[in-house]
Amino acid sequence: MRKLLHSIMLGLMIVLVFTSCATSGITRADVEHTITILHTNDHHGHPVAFYDYPADGQGGLPAQATLVKQVRAQHEHVMVLSAGDINTGRPESNFFKAEPDIIGMNYIGYDVMAMGNHEFDPTPAEMQKQIALSEFPWLCANVVKEDGSYIDNVKPYIIKDYGDFKIAILGLLDSGTAQTGSPDHIKGYTFEDEVATAKKLVPILREQADIVIALVHMGLYDTDDEGSRRLAAQVPDIALIIDGHTHTMTEDPVLVENLQTGYEVPIVQAKHWGLYVGMAEMSFMNGEVTYLAYELVPINVKSRDTLDDGTTVYDFVGDELIEDRVLANLLQPYVEKVDAVLDEDIGVATAPFFNTNTRKQETAIGNIVADSMVWFCNSQNLDVDFGFQNGGGIRTDIPDGKINKRTIYEVLPFDNSVAVVTLSGEDVIALFERTPETVTAGAMPQVSKEVSFIINTDELTIDELRINGRPVDPAAEYRIATNSYLAAGGDGYDVFNSKIDFFDSSLMQRDAFIEYIIELGGRITPKTEGRIIVR
Repeated sequence: MRKLLHSIMLGLMIVLVFTSCATSGITRADVEHTITILHTNDHHGHPVAFYDYPADGQGGLPAQATLVKQVRAQHEHVMVLSAGDINTGRPESNFFKAEPDIIGMNYIGYDVMAMGNHEFDPTPAEMQKQIALSEFPWLCANVVKEDGSYIDNVKPYIIKDYGDFKIAILGLLDSGTAQTGSPDHIKGYTFEDEVATAKKLVPILREQADIVIALVHMGLYDTDDEGSRRLAAQVPDIALIIDGHTHTMTEDPVLVENLQTGYEVPIVQAKHWGLYVGMAEMSFMNGEVTYLAYELVPINVKSRDTLDDGTTVYDFVGDELIEDRVLANLLQPYVEKVDAVLDEDIGVATAPFFNTNTRKQETAIGNIVADSMVWFCNSQNLDVDFGFQNGGGIRTDIPDGKINKRTIYEVLPFDNSVAVVTLSGEDVIALFERTPETVTAGAMPQVSKEVSFIINTDELTIDELRINGRPVDPAAEYRIATNSYLAAGGDGYDVFNSKIDFFDSSLMQRDAFIEYIIELGGRITPKTEGRIIVR
């Protein structure tokens, strides 16, 4: 059931401004218009249906295409938007640098995409190939080059003209990408403050369009001091914010009061991986939103239930969507090429390795990933002291049962190699002293079995840091097995830039993980053992 939010003004609009077409984008005054907006975010390389706990066959662009066709058949004006992060996920995407994802989005008829931070995962040349393949514009208004120009072939905003009305769409990217982006790929760009950028552009866009939609990749957090809530609170005249980055599932829009106008601005996000499509029906007149209804549409999402006789059944959360066969056939060659490589079994998990809390606490999947880097380095006589992995680099679970190479590529989708960084003991202490502020973030560490420490979240301190059972010696040197992204200072770990020595093994981290599972005899069991205690 779609939810009526309110039929009052959602932003401050001065009526006198919009009675004259010469000074604004309003086409006709005193006429109510309606637009249906479909939106996704954080697709992360999931072009075809996939396994997501507890069942296979969920999501996928072919099923999404069916939904979009249905909506277009029912509504006159339909807009399809992406709030970014199409890169980095399943091998069907990673092997081909998101080519199948973009082909699918072209087929569906996406109108526009705001850039996410993972659009910087490919090299700049690869990014430009993706933009050239896209039949929809990429937006990002707050990332500029040294000369003040925008990223090549990227627009700050677009204005969609529907004849009787116009809608401006402004693209913004989390400025924290300056810390989390691959250092080599973001070189030469300045990541400007999102709110400052919006304050400059929204008034201009209001002169050219009936309403402004902010299509952003900023994140939905608990306070009005960061992410898209900050944008809603501090920038007036935004009718709707469509967000990404935090993979939030907004069954109802989050309403944030604008500090200048007092009106509530709705923010929406559609979880991730194409499992849901957000659908908003919005009406407006004279620059004011008069009606907003919203729902999240599941894309073949399934739930598990156990019957009285013990039989396990899987039910669709919503209506089943039959896949669009034309698009499915377009994507099938990518699936077949990946299957030929990744269907090889490498072992068995005796129980699931869940990734749910890897950004919050020690997890079994974090442990085994960190341990695998230490094992690989020491098998190459690199003599490392411990392993350090960012939780955000681990992207999904290892289900129980047979493990094939595909699973590991999904767990570690980034093209990161195993690296060895030598730091002073003083810098190692600084490395761990940052960890309290990373709890719940992608930078939250997972560590190898040589490490133990306590995070005090109230005081934002660490206690009882031990490496191989001993306190860290500030005057000593420590060799750390990590991934190439962190070794280059990624996720804000600037301390790695103070390295005494550095060696890149050139072996992809996921391949080292595959070798480690084989080394363990192909049988792995999840366990945690007090490496990280969060208080």
